[in-house]
Amino acid sequence: MKNFKANGLPLLIGSLPMESHEKATKLVLEYTPDIPLWVQLPLYREEGMVPQFLPGLPGFTNGSDKNLLDTSKPEFNEEFLAFFEEYISITESGADLCTSRFALSGARGKGFFEFLKQIDEKKSPCIALKGQVTGPITFGTAVKDENNKDIFYNDQLKDAAIKKLALNARWQAHEFSKRGAVPIIFIDEPALAGFGTSAYITITKEDVVQSIEEIILEIHAENGLAGVHVCANTEWDMLLGSGLDIISFDAFSFFDRFILYPERIKAYLDQKKILAWGIVPTGKKEVIAEQTTQGLIQLLHAQMDELADKTGIDKETIISQSFITPSCGTGSLDLDSAKTVLRLTREVSAAFRQR
Repeated sequence: MKNFKANGLPLLIGSLPMESHEKATKLVLEYTPDIPLWVQLPLYREEGMVPQFLPGLPGFTNGSDKNLLDTSKPEFNEEFLAFFEEYISITESGADLCTSRFALSGARGKGFFEFLKQIDEKKSPCIALKGQVTGPITFGTAVKDENNKDIFYNDQLKDAAIKKLALNARWQAHEFSKRGAVPIIFIDEPALAGFGTSAYITITKEDVVQSIEEIILEIHAENGLAGVHVCANTEWDMLLGSGLDIISFDAFSFFDRFILYPERIKAYLDQKKILAWGIVPTGKKEVIAEQTTQGLIQLLHAQMDELADKTGIDKETIISQSFITPSCGTGSLDLDSAKTVLRLTREVSAAFRQR
């Protein structure tokens, strides 16, 4: 995977504001045929960032509309033991990951399986296939126990959650590898935008990195590339120094914060790793409507020039190690705005690949 080149290709972030998984997947393949992704449709609650990955965890009750793991259930200890027995059977004894609790299924897996169906029907091969799991900090601070305490502060539940996300990421990478494409799995971590604030005061950089590294190891076990996506700003040094292969950041709104780490970025790029530049805004409908392809191209060129100047890395190398992306998913937008984001992403990418 060290030889993989992003070469300014377009890449999307998870969600779309649509009802049909079939139509959403076709839209993705239309705009990003080289590296498409499976789509989450937030219209369906079970495809939300947290509910999608809850089933299979000890303490989960199917049918509940809460993001809850209940350790007071009489059967919790039995569930907890069964969870870790299955985890060990896969990681140490080679049991089938595809039929395990760590795979998506049912209503929560519709987008993934529709994606595989259309990929299998596609006449031309893909360079890579992209999937995503919710990051351990975002997941662990959104799911509660029966006392309304974040499970990230419960060592038992935190450990189970990280292992569930890690093996789900590995399962996705395994399915993509079977199709002859490079697996790219993003760890979506919107909560890291709040890292260092009072809401996360007891979570350390070591907590963040260790949690994410466990997921990275499982992705790498399937020869996949592990990425992270943070919607806004964070303390980028902890991610730049990790085992991540791809860092996705909001270049449109937060490049001035990201560039505060030029030495770390240089060391990161020197390892042949990749930056995903979220140059197309996704926040507000009116801001999206104001954008032009040429304006975004000029903005991105200016940002890459500044990065080249501050790191000493030539611009052609930077482009070869860059994806062009929206700043975030488009699931909260209207469909016309979402399609505008997809079009702008494709057009800006095309300009950087025609150099």
